[in-house]
Amino acid sequence: MDNLYFDNPTSHYLPIQKSIRIQGHVTSISLEKLFWDLLDQIAESQGVKRNQFIASLYIEALNHHGDVKNFTSLLRSACVQHILSKENG
Repeated sequence: MDNLYFDNPTSHYLPIQKSIRIQGHVTSISLEKLFWDLLDQIAESQGVKRNQFIASLYIEALNHHGDVKNFTSLLRSACVQHILSKENG
């Protein structure tokens, strides 16, 4: 193994809490720095700010499922899906 995990700086996986406004409500989301960075990249690629992108994901999930049980997991999954879609084409 090429030390893929151990060569990463500790700062990449330390949780960072941020306040986000979604549909007029302020909520706190705790994610690792690496995920915040990815969310910034995804939002930028779509021409929106990170908070706008996150709010749109929440609304989309709410519209499809009627409830969002674990939003931080949804955000992490969206980041992974973004990476996989870039790798596949």
